[in-house]
Amino acid sequence: MSFSALALDAAAQDLLFREARTANTFTDEPVTDEQIQAVYDLVKFGPTAYNQAPLRVTLVRSDAARERLLTHMAEGNRAKTGSAPLVAILSTDNEFHEELPDLLPHFPQAKDMFFAERPVRESSAALNGALQAAYFIIGIRAAGLAAGPMTGFDHTGVQKEFLDDDHTPLMIVNIGRPGENPWFPHSPRLAYDKAVTTV
Repeated sequence: MSFSALALDAAAQDLLFREARTANTFTDEPVTDEQIQAVYDLVKFGPTAYNQAPLRVTLVRSDAARERLLTHMAEGNRAKTGSAPLVAILSTDNEFHEELPDLLPHFPQAKDMFFAERPVRESSAALNGALQAAYFIIGIRAAGLAAGPMTGFDHTGVQKEFLDDDHTPLMIVNIGRPGENPWFPHSPRLAYDKAVTTV
């Protein structure tokens, strides 16, 4: 099959999508703050509704913080989270609207017009934060690193341990260079004609 209809070259397509997997093992090569900042400085340009930016990233680097996190991981996820060079807790800031006057300077009244009520903010943060989390995972791949995103953890426990009542955990992402036998085989994907409808 030809992929010439895409502007991105085939190697980049493979890196970001076709050859991408959830990593289950990692080498001990460190992941630097500079690498993560480069990832963030790229993916922050991904579009969201009203240019809101609800995603927050908590980097778990210290051994003590890692041990605290492991107590909240599902049993099947502990070993890979324990061995990844870097772990990121991705959460949403349900008070994201406070940043809107700076992020949406041509329409600062959006803060109070659309997001004055907490339930509305939580719903919008969940959708747009998940969108930003997907950008973050692709950004990790663009940096030549492997990502292991997971939702198998005690969300309430992680919130209490690392966040606060204004932040809702979305996922935990193990980050690093892939280690020995890092990938499960690719599972099937839904065919175009089952996923796309023209009306």
